[in-house]
Amino acid sequence: MTGTDRRLVLATRNPAKVVELREILAEALAGTGLELVGLDAFAGLEDVVESGVTFADNALLKARYAARATGLPALADDSGLAVDVLGGAPGVFSARWAGPLAEAAGTSRDEANNALLLAQLADVPDEHRGAGFVCAAALVVPGEGPGSVGREVVREGHCRGTLARSPRGDGGFGYDPLLVRPDGRTLAEHSAAEKNAVSHRGQAFRALSEDLQTLSP
Repeated sequence: MTGTDRRLVLATRNPAKVVELREILAEALAGTGLELVGLDAFAGLEDVVESGVTFADNALLKARYAARATGLPALADDSGLAVDVLGGAPGVFSARWAGPLAEAAGTSRDEANNALLLAQLADVPDEHRGAGFVCAAALVVPGEGPGSVGREVVREGHCRGTLARSPRGDGGFGYDPLLVRPDGRTLAEHSAAEKNAVSHRGQAFRALSEDLQTLSP
């Protein structure tokens, strides 16, 4: 911590993620007196290149950078979709699966990723369309010296389902409109509270709740 600064940094510039994590961690944060903020709360911070080969690698890369740069405890996550018949792909490449096709098609990155994945799986029968989201959530605490890190913890969460043949639902983001849960609805057809209760990200960060208690004043 820096003096009396009771902020906890989430290594993202996505305001929707900050809101989502505040909801997921509401009870845990209430017990610590910490305020969750994103990278945009600090001037001059750079974006971290996600060069890791696993979700845990990327989560730690981002959390370590945020902890070193701010001197505050930091959270980060990396998540993606693992499709059974694709051997676990898109995996860590989920967010950039369509590559430059997104810009070329004049669509959003999410729309391009979903369209490409559906095209790749067009001939795959329903019984072989199993897939699941995976999330690695990391907590990194600053070390004693400037720019150093101390304790590191990584927890994982999983959310299984099958892939629809077309997007459904207006909620969520990424591949949420494609993953059909056992109740027949995609994650994008769940309310925010319903999604947080079953999602990979919700599971991973709730698993970190006990670790956050060590940051209590």
